[in-house]
Amino acid sequence: MKYLLTNQKTQRLSFRKLQPSDFEIWQELLKDEQTAKMLGMDGFKTPEERCEKWFEWTFHRYENNLGGQNVLISKETNELIGQCGLLVREVENEFELEIAYSILPQFRGKGFAIEAAKKCRDFAFENNFHNRLISIIHSENSNSKNVALKNGMTFKKQIEYSGNRMDLFQIEKSDWQK
Repeated sequence: MKYLLTNQKTQRLSFRKLQPSDFEIWQELLKDEQTAKMLGMDGFKTPEERCEKWFEWTFHRYENNLGGQNVLISKETNELIGQCGLLVREVENEFELEIAYSILPQFRGKGFAIEAAKKCRDFAFENNFHNRLISIIHSENSNSKNVALKNGMTFKKQIEYSGNRMDLFQIEKSDWQK
């Protein structure tokens, strides 16, 4: 489980593994059709199906050392505010390490996504997991693109990923070290 940020902390956040008891809270995120589309989950009919699939994918990643998103807990209120983590991905036949993030609607616009994404970036590079990190973002998701840019990433190209047109952002370790 080397890619997980379990027990890591930032100024305002603590990272922990996803737990079955998080299901009801996380299902709230997936009730919104636009959010489901941005996460590539609009093919699942109900928020419950989307959440079941999310949990299945996350636990599969945990069990197979493929990283996974960690739950983000507010240190101030102890509330679950979102998820963020490092995901092992195969993109165009190459191993990549992706920084992925999702924040519950009521906590958006407060800098939590960038705070968590920067922690993931630094954790990955400090531990020499890869010489490059990516974020794969739905082409219509301007908020997530802004997080990637604030995380030092640059737009590389558009790709077809899981049947969707996505924008691939990246940062090289050599650019991070400057």
